[in-house]
Amino acid sequence: MRKLFFLIAFLATTIGVNAQKFALLDMEYILKNIPAYERANEQLNQVSKKWQAEVEAINTEAQTMYKNYQNEAAFLSKEQKQARQDAIVKKEQEASELKRKYFGPEGELFKKRTSLMSPIQDEIYNVVKDIAELRGYQLVLDRASDSGIIFGSPKIDISDEVLNKLGYK
Repeated sequence: MRKLFFLIAFLATTIGVNAQKFALLDMEYILKNIPAYERANEQLNQVSKKWQAEVEAINTEAQTMYKNYQNEAAFLSKEQKQARQDAIVKKEQEASELKRKYFGPEGELFKKRTSLMSPIQDEIYNVVKDIAELRGYQLVLDRASDSGIIFGSPKIDISDEVLNKLGYK
C-alpha cells in the first residue's frame, strides 16, 4: 500500500512538472538585431563622452590651479593662500557636482538611457508576453543573463520569433 502511495505521488508530481511549459530567449541577441537599440547606444556613448570631457576639463582646471598655487605659495600672503585654496576647493566641488549631475544614480545619463531604452524594452516585453500567452509558457528565461542556465535546448528558444514579431530579421 505504501509503495502504491509513493508511486502515485511520484507520477502526480512528474505529470505536474511536465505540464508546465518553458521558453528561453537571448536578450543580447535580440537587442543586437534591433537597429534602434544600436542607435540609442551610440547616442548614449556620444553624450557620455561629451559630459565626461566637461568633467575632465574642470578637473584639469582644478589641477592647474593647484600646481600654480604650489609654485607660487612661497610668494603669497596668508589671505592670498586662503583665497587660492578656497578657489581650488570650489573648482573641485564644481567638478564633483557636475559628475554627479551627469553620471549619478538619478543623473542625466540615467534619465537619457531610460528615455531611449524603455520604449524598446517595453516593446520586447509585450511581444514576449504575447508569445508566452499564445503558446502557454509559464516561464520565459533570458539565457543571456547570469541566471545559471547551463543548457537550454534550441527548440525552446523563442528569440527569433520575438525578432520576427518585432519586424526584424
